Amino acid sequence: MPTAISVALAAGLLTTTAPTAHAAAGAALPFTSVEAESATTTGTKIGPDHTQGTLASEASGRQAVRLTAGRRVEFTAPRAANALNVAYSVPDGRTGTLNVYVNGTKLARTIAVTSKYLYIDTGWIPGAKTHHFYDNARLLLGQNVQAGDKVALEAADAEVTVDVADFEQVADAAGQPAGSVSVTSKGADPSGQGDSTQAFRDAIAAAQGGVVWIPPGEYRLTSSLSGVQNVTLQGAGSWHSIVRTSRFIDQSSSSGGVHIKDFAVIGEVTERVDSNPDNFVNGSLGPNSSVSGMWLQHLKVGLWLMGTNDNLVVENNRFLDMTADGLNLNGNARGVRVRHNFLRNQGDDALAMWSLYAPDTDSSFENNTITQPNLANGIAIYGGTDITVKDNLISDTNALGSGIAISNQKFLDPFHPLSGTITVDGNTLVRTGAMNPNWNHPMGALRVDSYDSAIEANVRITNTTITDSPYSAFEFVSGSGRGFAAKNITVDGATVRGTGTVVVQAETQGAATFRDVTATGVGAAGIYNCPYPAGAGTFTLTDAGGNSGWSSTWSDCSTWPQPGQGNPDPDPNRNLAKGRPATATGSQDVYTPGKAVDGDANTYWEATNNAFPQSWTVDLGSSEAVRRLVLKLPPSSAWGARTQTVTVLGSTDGSTYSTVVGATGYRFDPATGNTATVSLPDGTRLRYLRLSVSANTGWPAGQFSEVEAYPTS
Repeated sequence: MPTAISVALAAGLLTTTAPTAHAAAGAALPFTSVEAESATTTGTKIGPDHTQGTLASEASGRQAVRLTAGRRVEFTAPRAANALNVAYSVPDGRTGTLNVYVNGTKLARTIAVTSKYLYIDTGWIPGAKTHHFYDNARLLLGQNVQAGDKVALEAADAEVTVDVADFEQVADAAGQPAGSVSVTSKGADPSGQGDSTQAFRDAIAAAQGGVVWIPPGEYRLTSSLSGVQNVTLQGAGSWHSIVRTSRFIDQSSSSGGVHIKDFAVIGEVTERVDSNPDNFVNGSLGPNSSVSGMWLQHLKVGLWLMGTNDNLVVENNRFLDMTADGLNLNGNARGVRVRHNFLRNQGDDALAMWSLYAPDTDSSFENNTITQPNLANGIAIYGGTDITVKDNLISDTNALGSGIAISNQKFLDPFHPLSGTITVDGNTLVRTGAMNPNWNHPMGALRVDSYDSAIEANVRITNTTITDSPYSAFEFVSGSGRGFAAKNITVDGATVRGTGTVVVQAETQGAATFRDVTATGVGAAGIYNCPYPAGAGTFTLTDAGGNSGWSSTWSDCSTWPQPGQGNPDPDPNRNLAKGRPATATGSQDVYTPGKAVDGDANTYWEATNNAFPQSWTVDLGSSEAVRRLVLKLPPSSAWGARTQTVTVLGSTDGSTYSTVVGATGYRFDPATGNTATVSLPDGTRLRYLRLSVSANTGWPAGQFSEVEAYPTS
């Protein structure tokens, strides 16, 4: 497609390119990342691996380099830089040092590494295992390196696994704005030894309507700030002005006009405790506020936003190593813009909107770069009205997560489901999607989930690029297993390059229209269309033209496709109707249409009494050659013998039906198993099988406990 974004994976660099018709996905970043596995090393490369709980599965690119003491990895600098950030892991309980060399010369400065912030356990989250295996550590090199220079990291005294290195040219510290109130003038200690909490409070009180200046240095706060409104908090740059606290602002309301910019807040959160407000911002900044140029690290959540935050802008920030979400708009967000942020190694959804108590409305996540959320989604939209997810670059999701999830999962009440138009446009997803240990089947790179209620909003998915999904590209599911419909969905313009299993994974009733969706490197089949629970309804895929590379359908709904296995030859003796979506013109009480395809002859469908003729229909998922039907009633002798008059009809599109076998009386007798066999003419092909019942000598309604359809006579 002319508007599709392409992903280039070359020399270990993850970049995006795009024609002028559409902006490139991801944030405009001040650094360039290089993967360790692409560098020269005397260590051991690990991965690739997508298995939950392994070190490689949480790594960028699902690969990294393990260094024992004395081993090194040598990067070629991709740009001019004077600073380095390294994503690494060390064994549990260990600390150590990385020596740094530039063009063979060892620097006096080293990088300290520790397991202090690693190995998080969240046993209360179903399906979670120990996770959060990586951390980030940064260093000002004290000198400039040029593109092409060699920068080596050497494990000095402990085993260290190096994942990725970020090369950055850090500007000199900014000067104090005229008229601002410096926190040091109120007694703040830039050495980080003394408690600067009260000095920050006093500076905020003195600077109402103006700027609080945070000079270069480190400042320790021992409790959170509140009553923050109508003020700018500004530092000299996120590498120069550093605040050490796990709780920066905690307030339920604000009159707004709060602007926070250009410093770092680095916490000491080593475990996830959801009842603790261990967040950079917990609550509200008030209307017309902003957060920009911040480095946020080692917190539970970056921003957990409640109350009033109308027209908030969150941009050009870094979120690293949170134990939960990077940012969560927890209801009532109106006109919020979250853009051009970088998020790595979040312990839950990297970016989330959760419409609890009041809907998030007219808010957006745009041009963010997200990598390695290790327990949930890259971006998750849980309810809300007129939401936009646009031009984001998301990679390497791990357990329980898709790259993007559009969902009606409510978690708590009162919840406000998706409504209006949900725009998902121009996003690039790389190695996203994961095995869900609770479902025992995979989650797609982009998931639409009618978890707690049907999708009634218009979901518009456009200009999507999906590369190397370990499982499926697009998933439509009711994650609660209750079969709510996922409908009103359009997928328009998508490029899929490599899926482990399928392009479309449809697991609930509903409908989606696909246009200009092209796929290459499909691992198993184009479509898995097996709605759950059996008989809950049909998922209809409408081909609006321009689609290619994914027309085949997975042949056996009783098994899950495995990555790269291909579509197996179908069992010629299989029952084509088992577990397929079934509908009827009517049913009595609990005797619903799906009971006739659930594989249990003791359960049954029964139509409305005294309403002949009545019909029962099953969707076989694709056009199939059908030669024989076996109709069953419960085998119990309590069911007396009877004759039902049945007409067999078929359709390829679900709207126009033709008669396959005319009205015929079929005898059901418990003495001979209460079954009847219907032979179909040679050459019969149909997708939709319909049985029209016009008479029943044993009951004033049509009845079937099983309808079995076979490709052999």
